[in-house]
Amino acid sequence: MAKADVVAMILAGGQGARLGVLTKKIAKPAVPFGSRYRIIDFPLSNCVNSGIENVGVLSQYQPLALNTYVGNGHPWDLDRHNCGAFILPPYQKSGKSDWYKGTANAIYQNMDFLDDCNPKYVVILSGDHIYKMNYAAMLKAHIEKGAEATIAVYEVPWEEAPRFGILNTSEGDEITEFVEKPAVPESNLASMGVYIFTWDVLRQALIEDENDETSNNDFGKNIIPRLLGQGSKLYAYRFSGYWKDVGTISSLWETNMDILDKPEDINLVDRAWRIYSRNPVKPSHYIGAEAQVIDSAMTDGCRIYGSVIHSVLSDSVIVEKGAVVKDCVLLPGVVVKAGAHLERCIVDFGTIIGENVKAGANVDGEGPYTNHKICSEGIVVFERGLEIKAGAVIPGNSMIDSDLEVSEEDNVIARTFRV
Repeated sequence: MAKADVVAMILAGGQGARLGVLTKKIAKPAVPFGSRYRIIDFPLSNCVNSGIENVGVLSQYQPLALNTYVGNGHPWDLDRHNCGAFILPPYQKSGKSDWYKGTANAIYQNMDFLDDCNPKYVVILSGDHIYKMNYAAMLKAHIEKGAEATIAVYEVPWEEAPRFGILNTSEGDEITEFVEKPAVPESNLASMGVYIFTWDVLRQALIEDENDETSNNDFGKNIIPRLLGQGSKLYAYRFSGYWKDVGTISSLWETNMDILDKPEDINLVDRAWRIYSRNPVKPSHYIGAEAQVIDSAMTDGCRIYGSVIHSVLSDSVIVEKGAVVKDCVLLPGVVVKAGAHLERCIVDFGTIIGENVKAGANVDGEGPYTNHKICSEGIVVFERGLEIKAGAVIPGNSMIDSDLEVSEEDNVIARTFRV
């Protein structure tokens, strides 16, 4: 492998349990987003647009869909000789096989890969954020300040600061303290989970962390405090663009809606900073003569005969005549039958919504599928590959999970398909 001054490592192995059934079969970074993308398209595209040609994708939970999607990196121009995109799952080493125990341990387990690249700098990225960021500008600041680590930060509203890892800084944005979810924050500079390290400094810190039996092997909890305690030079890099962590149902739904409501903030047709993706080859979308499509996004293969209002549709979605889809996110291959009315629903791959089904924020009450822990704001989430019975009535804040045991009377699932 050719030497690279900069290598990016994308942490893409998390389960994403707060997304419920959406991550039952795939890792969170492989979840579709914004009509024609997957979540991981954003860090991958940021790397390419920033001139970073060596990218490691660290997979673990349900890796097949993610690994297949990334493949050899061709859609992002990362299928190059001696560099490009590399899938890095946990593997057997020295007679044992270990799952990644934490974000820092994931990088530690891939030190051989990094040593082969022999970089000067390593960029650590999360695989579950929606944003467009120039890592080259951040690296420039890292080098100019003589930093050993630089952490991207985002100014959050003060009332939200206790939800984040907060960085306290001195003059010149040198980091003096990292506090995880402080009850009384002294700063509103939240860590974005985007780090640049000088490799020799990070390498030593990873070895020391791995040898510490009390460590959680986490960058925020262990590596950053360790370096601060050793007097290393750590600086904050302020980011002011659009950035969202889509780790919850409400944030995933809201960020999809932002594509429609805030196109100036999350511009996905910006030729100067393209977001690349791997899309199936499909016929162009079709909108019937009596159909109604208002303020929505859709892509190839969609066929619309009913009403689609303020919604985001992935490829091959079918909305039949008389159906109403409002404020929804429909993933690839979803079918909404005639007379169905969906509002604030996220419907996973290939699920068929039966005739005259009513689901979402337009339906009051509770039922056996109500899940306030994961679903809020009236949002209903459907698992992939289901057929929902005709006439089913599903209140907001429900998660339709095929594994949930309910009475025959309450069950809204007619059939489960393999998708």
